[in-house]
Amino acid sequence: MTDWYGEAGRYPDLMFDPLYEAISRYVGAPRESILLGSGSGEILKVSTEVFASRSHAVVVGGPTFETPDRRAKTLEYQVTTVPVDAKLRLDLDAMAAACAGAGLVFLCNPNNPTGTVHGAADMKTAIATMLRAAPQVTILVDEAYHEYVDDPSYASLVPLALEEPRVVVSRTFSKAFGMAGLRLGYAVGQPQTLERMKPHLVSNNVNQLVGKAAATALAMPGYVEKERKRNAEVRTWATSFFTKAGYTVTPSAANFLMVDVRRDAKAFRETCRARGVEVGRPFPPLITQSRISIGTMEEMQQASEVFREVLG
Repeated sequence: MTDWYGEAGRYPDLMFDPLYEAISRYVGAPRESILLGSGSGEILKVSTEVFASRSHAVVVGGPTFETPDRRAKTLEYQVTTVPVDAKLRLDLDAMAAACAGAGLVFLCNPNNPTGTVHGAADMKTAIATMLRAAPQVTILVDEAYHEYVDDPSYASLVPLALEEPRVVVSRTFSKAFGMAGLRLGYAVGQPQTLERMKPHLVSNNVNQLVGKAAATALAMPGYVEKERKRNAEVRTWATSFFTKAGYTVTPSAANFLMVDVRRDAKAFRETCRARGVEVGRPFPPLITQSRISIGTMEEMQQASEVFREVLG
């Protein structure tokens, strides 16, 4: 990025070709099937605007990542929230049953904030049911945590999005690539589907420096695998810490844990913050569950001392 500072005074056209080429190689999709966003948040926002409407609702899990829900409510679109199941997984059958007449179904897999993941076969079966039940519906699959998954039943649905015009997959550089503050995400889908989204995007929504950083990161062999292994090791350690302390931890396929701290999650967050440790925001209706991000081993060991003190 510092080597690229000299281009920061120019519009980012120069950067687009190598960035698209790098993403294309990474996901196995042609350039025309990729759409850049300012983080995947812009992709989720635009998908809600384009595929849902006041007459075609948005179907989401409860809880899940909030952008589609919040954008729909701002636009006064109807939102159907389907509670997660007893294992805190998206209830795919119930979401399929609720999608008649819907314009958009949002499937975050792995799900944020619960960290739970569905295998590829279950996802494909549910999506096929949704597409049959609602001829007008589009399925948005959020794979923000794709790089962290080690469940052998899981697979990306990018190939399905390349085949099916009513399926879009969103990805981000905010998680495994460590660029949350730089803002870069992308959608993968059929060109005619992405063309519907383009007019709603901000022009030049990806700046020179983040584009250069992303293209460079994608060219680093072994980086993602190294990060996945590091995260898995620290996630296992943190899971063991809470389990040994007597707290229930939902099995996670992401870079965070959902821990039942058996007290108000908002109060727990505020108490931890006062001691210099930040944990995730509350996710109703799971009011006693705290989402705790996975940092480095050193960070988690330091944070565990605060958790031990706060939890008593």
